[in-house]
Amino acid sequence: MGKMSRDKGKRGERELAKVLQQYGYDARRGQQFSGANGDPDVVGLPGIHIEVKRVERLNLYQAMEQAKSDAREDEAPAVFHRRNGEKWMVTMMLEDWMELYGADYTCMDPVRNEDGEIVGVKNALTGVVYMYD
Repeated sequence: MGKMSRDKGKRGERELAKVLQQYGYDARRGQQFSGANGDPDVVGLPGIHIEVKRVERLNLYQAMEQAKSDAREDEAPAVFHRRNGEKWMVTMMLEDWMELYGADYTCMDPVRNEDGEIVGVKNALTGVVYMYD
């Protein structure tokens, strides 16, 4: 891999960490401190092994295999990816997504305005609040 590709990958990791921080997570690049193989590209989502791909052409199955082989037993592998000019996407194994969806959905508490209307939800595990538009 060339220097320009590595630099683009590092920029993608920093960019994703910043996006996750905007959602309230304490995210940062994983390899900036240890550089060891098998570390997630970004840390800060408990239970998720994040593989970041910031490329125009992605072999998604190959990226997922890398995430699966690098993930610890207690981590669900996930590939976070985007092309130039596009939004971030996440690819996970269906069974991992369903497990997360079920856990996340059941621990969401409604956020109400002064009139008692539900205007958002709060994740009871993370404390992150999602307001409806």
